[in-house]
Amino acid sequence: MERVLRNFFLFLSKNKLFTKLARKYGLRFGAGRFVAGETMENTAKVIEELNRKGMDVTIDHLGEFVDNEEEAKQRTDECIEAVHVIAEKNLHSQLSLKLTSMGLDISEELVVENMRKILEAGKKHSVFITIDMEDYERYEQTLRIFQQLKEEYDLIGTVLQAYLYRVEEDVANLNEYSPNLRLVKGAYKESPKVAFPEKKDVDENFKKIIKMHMLNGNYTAIATHDDAIIEYTKQLEKEHSISREQFEFQMLYGIRPERQEELVKEGYRMRVYVPYGDDWYGYFMRRLAERPANVGFVLKGVFGK
Repeated sequence: MERVLRNFFLFLSKNKLFTKLARKYGLRFGAGRFVAGETMENTAKVIEELNRKGMDVTIDHLGEFVDNEEEAKQRTDECIEAVHVIAEKNLHSQLSLKLTSMGLDISEELVVENMRKILEAGKKHSVFITIDMEDYERYEQTLRIFQQLKEEYDLIGTVLQAYLYRVEEDVANLNEYSPNLRLVKGAYKESPKVAFPEKKDVDENFKKIIKMHMLNGNYTAIATHDDAIIEYTKQLEKEHSISREQFEFQMLYGIRPERQEELVKEGYRMRVYVPYGDDWYGYFMRRLAERPANVGFVLKGVFGK
């Protein structure tokens, strides 16, 4: 049943009609549990509260299905504005973004041009920028653009997904860049030709690339809510005397906040991924797909029970 629900929500996440309706009607139907707000002003308040609890943040101005240059420019400007707010308010926050919202599906030249504008702002204000990884169709292009920009800018990282067969090779190939990588299991529906279909295989591959990247001496963000993966990382830290300055845990806003606070109390770096904006629908559906149990929280939010 869980797999059926997962596939259902992933299917819904790509529905353009529902995406437009979601923008029109705002953060209803429980999405406010996972999305900080529609504006950077509201989101800044959430960041400040998380910072007070000892947590760092990375924010993501949500946006999908950008298919014209004007909208890509608007998304770019919104990211630059977010960098300015982070600096002005002295927030402990980074910025995450998707290349499709910067124009990836329009042209590579456009997305690189827009990324350079954002990275210049990040460089000026010392704000780190992470390129989120998307579906496999855009995987190779995303890595190529990351490598190009990494040669020009220091404050840039990207994401690798453990469910892909090729990810171990990618960790090895990127090592020459000494990259700051966020390692995740992966949240898109992919063909078994390119991705492990079974959770146990994904988990084992996740452990493999965490160990590989950490022992390469590179900064590693372990993005997971899985206690088994968290404990595995702690064991690696002890066995190999890895400094806690070399890695951090990351979790999504609205999911397991108590566990986030526990990790902070234990002395670990904890970064919360905080999305905001009116284009929240696709992100929200993928969160439900990752953990169908979240549907219960949504229904409670809708009906107030």
